[in-house]
Amino acid sequence: MQYDIVIGLEIHVQLNTQSKLFSSAPTAFGAPPNTQANLIDLAMPGVLPVLNEAAVRKAAIFGFAINATVANHCVFDRKNYFYPDLPKGYQISQLTHPIVQHGEIEIECDDGTFKTIQIERAHLEEDAGKSLHEDFAGMSGIDLNRAGTPLIEIVTAPVLSSAKEAVAYMKKIHSLVRYLGISDANMQEGSFRCDANVSIKPKGQTALGTRTEIKNLNSFRFIEQAINYEVERQQDLLAVGKTVVQETRLYDPDAGETRAMRSKETANDYRYFPDPDLAPVKLSEAYLAEIRSAMPELQASKIARYHAEYGIKHEDAVLLVETYETAQYFESASQQGNGKMVANWMISDLLPSLKAEGLAIQNAPITPPVFAQLIQCVNDGTISGKAGKTVFSALWQGETDVQQVINDKGLSQMSDASELAAIVDEMLAAHGAQFEDFKQGNDKMMAFFVGQMMKKTQGKANPKLVNELIRKKASTS
Repeated sequence: MQYDIVIGLEIHVQLNTQSKLFSSAPTAFGAPPNTQANLIDLAMPGVLPVLNEAAVRKAAIFGFAINATVANHCVFDRKNYFYPDLPKGYQISQLTHPIVQHGEIEIECDDGTFKTIQIERAHLEEDAGKSLHEDFAGMSGIDLNRAGTPLIEIVTAPVLSSAKEAVAYMKKIHSLVRYLGISDANMQEGSFRCDANVSIKPKGQTALGTRTEIKNLNSFRFIEQAINYEVERQQDLLAVGKTVVQETRLYDPDAGETRAMRSKETANDYRYFPDPDLAPVKLSEAYLAEIRSAMPELQASKIARYHAEYGIKHEDAVLLVETYETAQYFESASQQGNGKMVANWMISDLLPSLKAEGLAIQNAPITPPVFAQLIQCVNDGTISGKAGKTVFSALWQGETDVQQVINDKGLSQMSDASELAAIVDEMLAAHGAQFEDFKQGNDKMMAFFVGQMMKKTQGKANPKLVNELIRKKASTS
């Protein structure tokens, strides 16, 4: 039997606020266990939560970025369940009145087509702590540093139809929250993780099948593997007449399989009710208008503009807007023109160098003005593209003066027409048969001639001028 795959994702994004959602405890990653949890995080008697306004603002920014409704009125609820890393015995979240509703985002599919993904909601909630197992023989430790850190949980409608679509969507959200500056989205540190709801149904059937939820996926590779495994597992069950049980499962990347964790809870199981310690949040139109007015130009708009202004390909423009800082670097380096060449050099040299050394672009050894100067020297023929790579390497190692590097290394191109003309005459005289072939219409010989000129000038001849001189010689001889 043929099946349709139905997937919905719940992405948890940790907001990069300085303090937690309802307490003043810091949120920095990597502190010793239980050193960033105060009385509110520990749920001591008599303490009261105080809402972090910065988290509200960042959630609203995300809402506007996905063209969603940002609510003037939202409510925090208690989601009741007990885990050892949740001291209160409940999590403060949002159920019926989330801050963000009814958004959408477009993804590019493998075949080059685009698909709009409906986002049902994005709500604010606090994170739980973390259970530690590795260092405790037969026991578990509890680290509450993460308890209370602010999250937005981004929930799609069940509209994704393959693991590859799920990964494309997840990557788009990952890029967006980093670009907006609301999260570092570091998957290794748990700042960006995903739960996948997966079901299958007979092809063409309207009713959805029974879904399972795969928890805490924190890499693009794992989410694709987990979904593909779960789809195959459900198909195998139905093929032998068994039923799919609604449950929560975990993915074991070492075994390459999902495993049952617990039966899937419903809203009734969690006994949601409005948190009596937190008043409903009311956001004025003026407050929301101020947030919207401060929004940066969004990625999709920049991609379209880069294509229109500079002729940059879509896939290249996507790389240039991966983060806000990358886009700012590109635009700063392109202020004097040469946008297409700046983009090409960023993608072929700058971004790979940053990745190799684990550097953010704002910490790049080469500043945008210096990078622009390098590109200009290549563009105007002062140096060749190959020599430009040598200059780039020197700048990356700490040099700051492009012209000084060119002078010190003797990289300037020969661009004096009279000087080059004499060498061209000498080269053509040595290759008369090839020159006659060229004059008869074999344009491929030009590459041979340019190569010979490069040998004679030790790579310093201006290729464009060489080309012009040879064509002029051919037309007059």
